[in-house]
Amino acid sequence: MMILFSPSEGKRHGGGLPPINPSSFIFPELYTKRCEIIDTYQKVIQEGDLPTLQTLFGIKDTRLFEHYTTPLQSALTLKAIERYDGVAYEYLDYPTLSSKAQGYIDEHVIIFSNLFGAVLASDSLPEYKLKQGATITGLAPEKFYKEHFSEALDTMIGDQEILDLRAGFYDKFYTPKHHVTTLTFLKGGKVVSHWAKAYRGVVLRTVAQHTISSLASFIALPIEGLALAAIKEGKKKREIIYEIV
Repeated sequence: MMILFSPSEGKRHGGGLPPINPSSFIFPELYTKRCEIIDTYQKVIQEGDLPTLQTLFGIKDTRLFEHYTTPLQSALTLKAIERYDGVAYEYLDYPTLSSKAQGYIDEHVIIFSNLFGAVLASDSLPEYKLKQGATITGLAPEKFYKEHFSEALDTMIGDQEILDLRAGFYDKFYTPKHHVTTLTFLKGGKVVSHWAKAYRGVVLRTVAQHTISSLASFIALPIEGLALAAIKEGKKKREIIYEIV
């Protein structure tokens, strides 16, 4: 079973792994394609004025820019799953998982980075900042990666079952060929957004702790704080609805 996951706006600073290179990512044969985005982004950072960078980064405080202006090709990296520190990642709390659970995440989770596209949880990423939905000199990363990486993702995933924990925006990066299972979270009968991020992290943590290998096992898995409310079956998608209790 493969799990699709979103990135987060927040990133951890620093790094202890080597700078990016073809072996930093899945699909090394597509590294030059990734570099088309990376190099364009880097050029904007080097040549862009403050308003351009504020739009690109999605932040107004120029004092924070120093974290994002180191050339990406020379910056130290972290595992992708450790680079992000948003709400979902806070609740996942990867560092406190057992080595077995961490290994499960490293091998089974694909994260859709706004800048780097589809990366395995164990791939290496430098610190960067790119606002969700921002274009880079007119280039939309989500369209670029969908066009150039979908075939490689289809081949990698093959006939494995897919648990799609992504936020809706990241559907734009990749549409699986086969049936997927998605989750919806309700509180008082209403769909939630902030808590959805938290519970995606909780779900991933629980799945990793039990090294779940099939969707049937996932559906039967008790998840703290959630009650199974309904399962809706569609032609290409199963939606599992949880009530937050």
